[in-house]
Amino acid sequence: MTRHRLTRTLRRTYVLLGFVLAISLGAKLAVHVPGVAGTWLEVIGKDLYDYLKDMALVLVTVVAAYLAQVFQRRSRFTESLEQEWRQIVRTKTALLAFLEKPYPSTDDYIVAFGRISESIDTMRIVYRNAGETKTLVGLFPYAPLHDMRRVLQAMDPRLKSSFTSAERGLAQRAISQCFAALRENFLEELDLSEPDHPLLISGGRRTKVPGQTPSAQARQVRQRERNATSAPSADVEVDAFLGRLHTTEAVASTMPTRSETTAKP
Repeated sequence: MTRHRLTRTLRRTYVLLGFVLAISLGAKLAVHVPGVAGTWLEVIGKDLYDYLKDMALVLVTVVAAYLAQVFQRRSRFTESLEQEWRQIVRTKTALLAFLEKPYPSTDDYIVAFGRISESIDTMRIVYRNAGETKTLVGLFPYAPLHDMRRVLQAMDPRLKSSFTSAERGLAQRAISQCFAALRENFLEELDLSEPDHPLLISGGRRTKVPGQTPSAQARQVRQRERNATSAPSADVEVDAFLGRLHTTEAVASTMPTRSETTAKP
């Protein structure tokens, strides 16, 4: 279930619930409306209010079950959409890797073509064709996938023994452009949000400094003492080897890096 269909379904459900509540409120207040009290409209309103009150539990249960089914369908659809996108990403990677080879073989081409073919065919488990009916095939929902297929077919090693670097570069740019168009439109359905803590600068690095809290250090010391007084290891040589590695790494971490050394005047 797409986001548009989900929103439309929820809107209809809310309108129905609001309509039922409005009728219930009107029936409850009918006795206070001038010209209605003491007439047959008051009797109908009272009976209607009693009926709605008796059926309230059934109505809530039915609506809750319906909404649960709706959200379950949405969850399955989103999961299928994520799987299809991962398939498209793997396909793009396979095509670019194929185009990086100056002399690709026929087997390389068949593997890459199989990837793009799978991406096209598995789209059927996510979307139906645009404008598809019982008698019309419709249009494939994401045409750039077929553009990627055509680019690959144009680089078939069976058509030409080798391709120049300019030809392969053009094909790579075409694949990248198709993928960018897919990403801009395909991922809109996933309701992606901006991260709360993005890292937006180039060359970003960790801001925390090496170290630990005194309590963690005390626990480490106690564990090391307990380990030293416990039964000896089954392989003393392994313990000695691991100890040397730990010591070497600890010493290396305290030494200035190459960039820090060259940065000093």
